Amino acid sequence: MTPLHEGWTLRAVPGPQVPAGIADRTVPATVPGCVHTDLLAAGLIPDPYLDDNELALAWIGRTDWVYQTTFVHEPGDDERVDLVCAGLDTVATVTLNGVEVGRTANMHRGYRFDVRSLLRDGDNDLVVAFDSAYRYAEAQRDRLGDRPNAYPEPFNFIRKMACNFGWDWGPTLVTAGIWQDIGLHAWSTARLATVRPLVTLDGRDGRVELHVEVERVAAVPLTVRATVAGVHAEVVVPAGERTAVLTVTVREPALWWPRGYGEQTRHPLEVTLYAPDGDALDTWSRRIGFRSVRLDTTEDEHGTPFALSVNDVPVFVRGVNWIPDDVFPTRITRDRLAQRFDQAAGANINLLRVWGGGRYESDDFYDLADERGLLVQQDFLFACAAYPEEEPLRTEVEAEAREQVTRLAGHPSLVLWTGNNENIWGWHDWDWQEPLAGRTWGRGYYLDVLPRIVGALDPTRPYWPGSPWSGSEAIHPNDPAHGTTHIWDVWNTDDYTRYREYVPRFVAEFGYQAPPAYATVRRSISDDPLAHDSPGMAHHQKAADGDVKLQRGLDAHLPPPADFDDWHYLTQLNQARAIQLGVEHFRSHRGVCAGTIVWQLNDCWPVTSWSAVDGDGRRKPLWYALRDAYADRLLTVQPRDGGLALVAVNETAQAWTGPATITRLALTGEPRAKTSVDLDVPAYSSVVLALPTELAGPDEVRAELLVAEAGDTAERALWFFAEDRDVDWPAAAWDATVEPVDGGQRVRVTARTVLRDLTLFPDRLDPAAQVDRALVTLLPGESAVFTVRAPGPLDPAALTSRPVLRYVNDLT
Repeated sequence: MTPLHEGWTLRAVPGPQVPAGIADRTVPATVPGCVHTDLLAAGLIPDPYLDDNELALAWIGRTDWVYQTTFVHEPGDDERVDLVCAGLDTVATVTLNGVEVGRTANMHRGYRFDVRSLLRDGDNDLVVAFDSAYRYAEAQRDRLGDRPNAYPEPFNFIRKMACNFGWDWGPTLVTAGIWQDIGLHAWSTARLATVRPLVTLDGRDGRVELHVEVERVAAVPLTVRATVAGVHAEVVVPAGERTAVLTVTVREPALWWPRGYGEQTRHPLEVTLYAPDGDALDTWSRRIGFRSVRLDTTEDEHGTPFALSVNDVPVFVRGVNWIPDDVFPTRITRDRLAQRFDQAAGANINLLRVWGGGRYESDDFYDLADERGLLVQQDFLFACAAYPEEEPLRTEVEAEAREQVTRLAGHPSLVLWTGNNENIWGWHDWDWQEPLAGRTWGRGYYLDVLPRIVGALDPTRPYWPGSPWSGSEAIHPNDPAHGTTHIWDVWNTDDYTRYREYVPRFVAEFGYQAPPAYATVRRSISDDPLAHDSPGMAHHQKAADGDVKLQRGLDAHLPPPADFDDWHYLTQLNQARAIQLGVEHFRSHRGVCAGTIVWQLNDCWPVTSWSAVDGDGRRKPLWYALRDAYADRLLTVQPRDGGLALVAVNETAQAWTGPATITRLALTGEPRAKTSVDLDVPAYSSVVLALPTELAGPDEVRAELLVAEAGDTAERALWFFAEDRDVDWPAAAWDATVEPVDGGQRVRVTARTVLRDLTLFPDRLDPAAQVDRALVTLLPGESAVFTVRAPGPLDPAALTSRPVLRYVNDLT
């Protein structure tokens, strides 16, 4: 394909909403790109991520925009020349040399137009005119009748990234633009229209069933030849036919495994289309992985499981939800994705759920997932709303689903298709039924259209109608005993200790908020003084009553903050504790619960949210807590049957054996009771050991804790008998040293008294600074070493004092 990415300009179609100074301007446009980034590059708008600038830019989504370029074309002997638009956002009219060649209304699919007859020798004028996404969506809403929605925006009436219209973590920045490649594809005789490899295992042998669709301009026989792992196959496509299937069998290939279970072996698959004379007409290639996927939903004594197996090995899902990493997708490079994937793997995550209010991610995303062994659950793009099933939306939904299933079918990392996010649940519980008054709401998509498409195009991996979904319309969609569940009473109404009241089969969403890193706050918010409720902070808190809920969590567990620095540390700490408590509780019920997917890994801009990695890519304390809670081997103390139990969870292929000790200590470090046990935890399993009453029952609730240790085989587990706000903390005392190391500094803190959840925040001194650990509790006499990486040396005194060095008991 010949790219058409150069020489583009952008202008607004005049209207009363367009600001003076922009209405009459034509600016250079970057393609692929979008209106917002072009206006920002031209200096015509402020950065929409800073302060409340977002509000002043609402007019962009209500404006029509025109992209235009002139390109030189030299006609050849090709029988077809197609204008290929991989992604237009969203409602576009495409004109070449004054002739309309097509219209689009779907951001989530590509378009191809035959333009050979319209091309001129020399200069050619190409115009892509975008109608306001708001105007289109509102017109569909008015024509079809309104539908319930979690937010007062019409995103369910247009096939566009829903979170462009704002979310409880995202800004309302409704984009337009040529957001993926655009170019000319010249060809003759025939081309490969689609190649869909269905990769499975037949015993130990690998099997590729290759479905090929050709587009042709000549009624001649064609040959398709495929090669994978040194094995060849070919098939003839008779004159007039457009489809063919050929099968390649590879004897006992090296398999593809999720990270932590084996190697991510991939094999090159090459497909070539030949003309009758043997000339190659077209080629297609990809690296594939041989693996099997199975989802166990066979009813048992606990309800309906939701248990994933890869290559017949059960995989306990340690997952996170993934949202678009930027509101403006063309800013998301492969390197940026690789950083996020490294952060995910570093937190012991093994699955990313691509959430249904975003987008089908880039080829780089799935290729990196294949490479790194991160499993992918892919939602179809429906979220938190009733979606009409009438035309033209139904046709667009079918077209995008067919295109995306075909595009992604060959990726070994993709293990599950999901029909929607929370829409079936919404129909049941969110007061939708009366306002719908019998109108369509999406059920036909999730229970008919999408399973038919997946069944026809990708029967190699399971489809699940929704998240959450119980497996049957006869059972409430969010019943924890059946299928997948979302837990949002924690955060919205209840304290995070309520997680312990659930023993679910699979938790696909649960989360708790905190602000971003301090350096991210200071870059994006200019409030002076800075406070949790100062104007910029308030604008970057999108959740309903978000600060009230944060405060409720603090009141339940922690000492009251005296200032913003305290509030920032404590809310980040409380987020980490909430999710660590939930994950460890759910993992402790391994055998009933088969996985957790935390909401959420990442952010799309600087915001107070549920993320572990903030909008500037900085790790919040939650990230460190996830690393511990998702460790391959987990030691945790859990309430059980009115007492306490030690639970050891082993997600490795080797048995976990060895001694463990459990000690009840005074906060001064004095032992009060102690016992030893021998751990014997088989591979991929857990054991529960009830603790004797002399350990589970403290003499002084406010002045004791439990410590469970298993040497170097796992991080130790702690259990405090009282909330931090109620603990009789001794006056904190400690010593610190700072020494230079390559690329940074090593900070050693030695406790003379207990120090609870000791954390360094070096980004307060240098926005580029990072630290390797956080949330470390030290007992008297213990030391912890922190390695801080920064472009230059940081002031040792500042690095070892408040507000950089923090622990809970410096507030009392």
